Amino acid sequence: MKDKVIVITGASVGIGATLAREVTKRGAKGVVIAARREAELAALAKELGPNALPVVCDVTKRADIDQLRDRALERFGQIDVLVNNAGRGITRMVSELTDEDIDSMVSINIKSVVYGIQAVLPHMKERKRGQIITISSGLARFPLAAPRSIYAASKAAVNLLMGTLRMELRAAYPDIYCTTVMPGVVATDFGNNALYGGYDSRQLPGAQPVEEVGIVIADAIDKPVAETFTRPQMFDLQKVYYSSADVTEMESAPPFFSSPR
Repeated sequence: MKDKVIVITGASVGIGATLAREVTKRGAKGVVIAARREAELAALAKELGPNALPVVCDVTKRADIDQLRDRALERFGQIDVLVNNAGRGITRMVSELTDEDIDSMVSINIKSVVYGIQAVLPHMKERKRGQIITISSGLARFPLAAPRSIYAASKAAVNLLMGTLRMELRAAYPDIYCTTVMPGVVATDFGNNALYGGYDSRQLPGAQPVEEVGIVIADAIDKPVAETFTRPQMFDLQKVYYSSADVTEMESAPPFFSSPR
């Protein structure tokens, strides 16, 4: 960690801000924090200290992502880890989705990841090392919450983007690691900020403390893995779900649910 420069999008609050604190605590050489909210970024950078660089960035704009890369290289001379963390939820059933809903999720949750990958990959290829981490969701693996329909679908797309990127790089660039992180319900304001509103993630039973999620991601930087859930119970659920002869039996019982809370 001490030799690494880490770029984190969506870093003004929640998982991104918590991760920035965790990697700073572990002695990262540099932490580049990016988000749209300038005041929050500035406050976090002041808290983190002299090795933090705040960059105002809209991840839905390729030019902003390219500028983020350039600012990081200008300040630190290297990018060792990119964490594609920025994203947004939405609360709508499949039957209710509009074209605008779909376009929004593609832009915020999928295109932003592609922009980030394509921005840093040439630099990492030149150095023949690096790590790209994308924060996905446990919903990418299971239809746990019907009101999160297109959000879950966008995260499933992200999982496969990361998987196919690993395959693309494996032979020629084995030291460029591609890591997908899948949290469950995390105690942040993510739910409140979802399009069309949503349940407060912090009020849901069993919501995971955001500090635990930051530790899991930081651990995946220290010891890279291809995929990780932030809670082992999600991994166990995956094994049971995909081994079922008929998944509808599982989907009719907790923890799956079909109506908004």
